[in-house]
Amino acid sequence: MSESTIRVGFIGAGANTRKHHLPKLKAQPGVELVAVANRSKESGERVAREFGIARVHAGWQEIVNAPDIDAVCIGTWPYMHCEMTTAALAQGKHVLCEARMAMNAAEGRRMLEASRKAPGLIAQLVPAPHTLEVDATIQSLLAEGFLGEVLAVELQAGQGRFIEPAAPMHWRQDITLSGHNILNMGIWYEAMMRWLGPAQRVTAMTKIAVPRRQDAAGATHEIKVPDHVDILVQFRRGAVGHLRFSSVTALAPAPEAWLFGSEGTLRLEADSLRLTGGRRGESALREIPVAPKTRIGWRVEEEFVNAIRGREKIARTGFEDGVRYMEFTDAVTRSAATGQTVEVKDV
Repeated sequence: MSESTIRVGFIGAGANTRKHHLPKLKAQPGVELVAVANRSKESGERVAREFGIARVHAGWQEIVNAPDIDAVCIGTWPYMHCEMTTAALAQGKHVLCEARMAMNAAEGRRMLEASRKAPGLIAQLVPAPHTLEVDATIQSLLAEGFLGEVLAVELQAGQGRFIEPAAPMHWRQDITLSGHNILNMGIWYEAMMRWLGPAQRVTAMTKIAVPRRQDAAGATHEIKVPDHVDILVQFRRGAVGHLRFSSVTALAPAPEAWLFGSEGTLRLEADSLRLTGGRRGESALREIPVAPKTRIGWRVEEEFVNAIRGREKIARTGFEDGVRYMEFTDAVTRSAATGQTVEVKDV
């Protein structure tokens, strides 16, 4: 499929799909938006009108089975990712699947196995986007020995607001829809793997601040997804880390990551993507410039299309790394439940 038209079907058209995947796939040369299936036929019709999609289907299976569709973009919540992805690959379709990969690592491994059985098809996960512009600089600094041996990592990623007990249940708080994907833990761990590689073991403690919430229809549900998690991590390359993810740390500092090494220190201010650092003998952190040519940023849809055409390989993000971050989330969940240190399985 080097130059032929790539015909794409969409399953789910939530905020990220409307913001990124629909307009940016439409902008790629030689790509046709063929069909969409959303949560309702009416919402699907609205999306079709907005983006000029010719066909609206009532069910996702019709997208997967359609003979005139070459690739499927899956924009649903995690609870459907495994079933939809494996079905699409089985029907010979390329897959771009929204993050997080799945409900848990077992589902992620089924998705990976399905992709390995179809090596001629592209299987891509939407990457953690928040550090894309600085990843190359951090990786280069580490490779050049700016830190020396990486010894310790500190990350705090709070969402800076007070808890709202009366707020309705969000889908991310519904474990039947989100699985083991706690807060923004998965996207941060994915980013940190780009710098430090995967974790070897974790010890975690969690807090559910509001144990019950009502959904939009007024039904009460027990909340099982934590509002706060503290994690001690041993990375496979030797560093140890303390990671905190929270929706209850009101008035806390903005999210930031610190990397401490034998010869230097790096600090990433996440909201501004400002990178500072210092080396042995220096008395304070200094600005580290990020070269414009390395600020690659978001190019998910371009990468997906280029990979289908054989022009490049998927770098952000392959199913192997997806399984790695799902194994991490599973390990955190088990550790919090048992009070024990848990090994993190690798692919």
